[in-house]
Amino acid sequence: MAFNGFTEHDFETFSIDGLEERMEAIRERIQPKFKDIGDELVNELTSMTGSEMYLHIAQHARRTKNPPKDTWLAVAANKRGYKQHPHFQVGLFEDHVFIWLAFIYELPGKQEMASTFISEVETLREVIPDDYVVSLDHTKKDSTPFSDLNLDASLERFRDVKKCEWLVGQHIKRNDPLLSDGEAFMSTVKETVETLLPIYKLAYK
Repeated sequence: MAFNGFTEHDFETFSIDGLEERMEAIRERIQPKFKDIGDELVNELTSMTGSEMYLHIAQHARRTKNPPKDTWLAVAANKRGYKQHPHFQVGLFEDHVFIWLAFIYELPGKQEMASTFISEVETLREVIPDDYVVSLDHTKKDSTPFSDLNLDASLERFRDVKKCEWLVGQHIKRNDPLLSDGEAFMSTVKETVETLLPIYKLAYK
């Protein structure tokens, strides 16, 4: 099925109290939409990269008490998991949707990738638009506009601090009309992925 957009009902999921209650709403309201987005994104990325890509939808299985503050899908070149690989994410907090190219702390080659990015920092500056955002921790909502970012310092921190991550992409506010237009949103996702693909490929050098 084609993705038909996010609604206020989807974002209201994060106001539901209780782990089981919120998870039930995530499964019913959001995960079917993630499947539609993810299937399309898998096809797109498989074509763009020439590698078989796989969809992973966050299950929040380790949670025993606190309900998740966000939820997401990931697409990676590994069937078994995504956290140990560079991957693309689409997901929601209660006030925005994020589209990320994500390098999170579980990456086995994190230091080597960071060193590659540092040596190719001018390529990153050319590739990343000023209105994109960067986060060093996927669990937090906050991000820094690329135009305000000390890129060198962020990459050095990503290299040197074990728990530091590096995510780059777009945030789209909850009330943006783009989110309710499934076709336009998917175009934005694909454009974002295509824009960031040179960095994804750089990580595998």
